[in-house]
Amino acid sequence: MKNPLFYLIGILCGLASCQSPNEHSQDDGHDHSHEVALDTESISLTAYSTNAELFVDFQPLIQNQENTLHIHVSLIGTRFLPAESGSVRAILSIDEKKIEGKADKPSEPGIFHVDIQPQVAGNGMLEIHFEGEMGKETFELGQVEVFSSRATAELRKKESASGTEITYLKDQSWGTEFLSVPAAEVPFQEIIKTTGTILSAPGDETVLTAKSSGTVLFSGNKTIIGSAISAGDKLFTIAASDLTQSNPEVIYLEAKSNFERAKAEFERAQALLPDKIISEKDYLSAKTAYEQAQNTYKVVAKNYSAAGQGVVSPSTGFLKNILVSEGQFVEAGTPLAHISKNKKLLLQAQVSQKYFQKLPEISGANFKMAGHPEVFSTKSMNGRVVSFGKTTSAASPFVPITFEIDNVGQIIPGVVVEVFLKTNAKENSVVIPLEALMEEQGLFFVFVQKGGETFEKREVNLGGTDGQMIVVRSGLKAGERVVSKGAYAIKLASASGELPEHGHSH
Repeated sequence: MKNPLFYLIGILCGLASCQSPNEHSQDDGHDHSHEVALDTESISLTAYSTNAELFVDFQPLIQNQENTLHIHVSLIGTRFLPAESGSVRAILSIDEKKIEGKADKPSEPGIFHVDIQPQVAGNGMLEIHFEGEMGKETFELGQVEVFSSRATAELRKKESASGTEITYLKDQSWGTEFLSVPAAEVPFQEIIKTTGTILSAPGDETVLTAKSSGTVLFSGNKTIIGSAISAGDKLFTIAASDLTQSNPEVIYLEAKSNFERAKAEFERAQALLPDKIISEKDYLSAKTAYEQAQNTYKVVAKNYSAAGQGVVSPSTGFLKNILVSEGQFVEAGTPLAHISKNKKLLLQAQVSQKYFQKLPEISGANFKMAGHPEVFSTKSMNGRVVSFGKTTSAASPFVPITFEIDNVGQIIPGVVVEVFLKTNAKENSVVIPLEALMEEQGLFFVFVQKGGETFEKREVNLGGTDGQMIVVRSGLKAGERVVSKGAYAIKLASASGELPEHGHSH
């Protein structure tokens, strides 16, 4: 058995060799303050402007030590994108003293590292200035505490985040179609949801008809449905060389012969009148006959050719429909085709009888086509209500309301649309984009952005929608940010049950 004295000597030697971190630093002349990991939760702060989101995380600030702020700048457009360039300046104000740090460029897209070394402890105000392509932005992040020592910071260690929070890192959001927007409290119009049809506007469509009897011949590639048509384009020829009656060629030759004879008689009368060889009455009769023959000849000759009588478009637009087949015999006046100017359209919605009293209050509508993600607004298309039904019919229990709208080039007559009619009645409501909603087993949720990289799944109770925005009756406050793009990716992150490791190069 070993002598207990050896144990006592070992303990005394161990105590003699142990030194505090500060004593060790003084002995070797090096500062080892950054070699020891601080056992505290990092601090995360988030602020927004119209054009950008700023998210900064850092370890608790320690007096007389260099502290690094990891600043993430996301540019807000149709999605969140990392700032590829620019500079950042951080200002910490404590007791009228300002401590500044700056990064002239990002260390990687969207991420700036700024070092600051506060000389005093206490509560200070932190603000971040960002300057980039979009201009200058100032973000006030509020109160930040500077601790006198690492041990003091340890005592202030904050509690762990709630288990309901979802972590979705900046690197992930920048790599996907991600966007968050604040819930807005705005006057929202009462909405009546129904269906409708797009129709051609009166006067916007022209029917081409045959001017004589004969066989229809198509002219070139202008007779393909959907072709662009200019005024004066020849679309058809009515050939009638084999007809014994109402033959266009016979009519043309007869009109030409009558015109030439009347012209000769008028010119003769015009020469004899000065010498009083013919009476004024005979002269006027010859003049009238000449003018009538001339008008008839011009009308017949206007679209006549040796191949037959041409049919031309009177207006610019597109060929909507062809009503005849090539080689088909037609009588004079037979419809040949429809030409649409494609400038004005009608939106006709069918409204349930229970909303009949509200029809005079309807001021506009949104509508969307099946399979088409875009929602159109009558307001942006110079739309106006042109009429609404006063009664129903035996064939339909619905009452129609009709809007005239400009054709923006993506809509064709005849399509069935989903319609959201807007009444004049408005009330202040909290609204969010419709695409922010996630549905699970008949319940609706949104992802609320609590911080730059933290989100909360929250159930909401919904009101009416206009096809673009939807009213939130409860579960969300105005100003809270909801994920409007990328919600499904966050749902997958929450379903994994694991928090992702921090992906930044801090």
